[in-house]
Amino acid sequence: MTSGDLAGLFAEPQRLRAFAALVLGAGSVPEVAASAGLSVREAAVAVRRLRDGGLVVGGGTGDGDGGDGGLRVEAGRFRELAHARSAESRESAEAGAAADPLHRSVRDGRIVHLPARKGRRLPVLEHVVERSFEAGRVYGEREVDDRLRAWCEGGATDHVTVRRYLIDECLLKRENGRYWRP
Repeated sequence: MTSGDLAGLFAEPQRLRAFAALVLGAGSVPEVAASAGLSVREAAVAVRRLRDGGLVVGGGTGDGDGGDGGLRVEAGRFRELAHARSAESRESAEAGAAADPLHRSVRDGRIVHLPARKGRRLPVLEHVVERSFEAGRVYGEREVDDRLRAWCEGGATDHVTVRRYLIDECLLKRENGRYWRP
């Protein structure tokens, strides 16, 4: 069951009222019906759906659940769902970060953090070179430094380090103080 399934279980007013009655101590379908203001049939249907969803145990229905006849809320199930939801949120955030590798490294046209890992650093370097250097044009060292310095202002990385990485990754070529994008 996912957190969405849980929301679906509580989307029906009769199930929500039946669940509230169980939380407040109702231990049988007739008690749920009386406490929740439902007919016995409505209470039975709601309790069955809550049991199917794993939120309620017991009931002595003869289905081999080993229940003693008393209904009770399965509180541990909520913890499991909360942990699962938390994990889903983390995975979603990580997937978002993987989809946009620049989100932590580049802000407002500046490199705020140059990742240490090559796989994360390369998209940042590609971003910089694509926005700073035209393919086929030759640049002098001073012009390259000025363009890279603009990317590094206020960040933790200096332009010389960025230039070195660009050359090491073959994103820029260098010969006799001249640079170009291959």
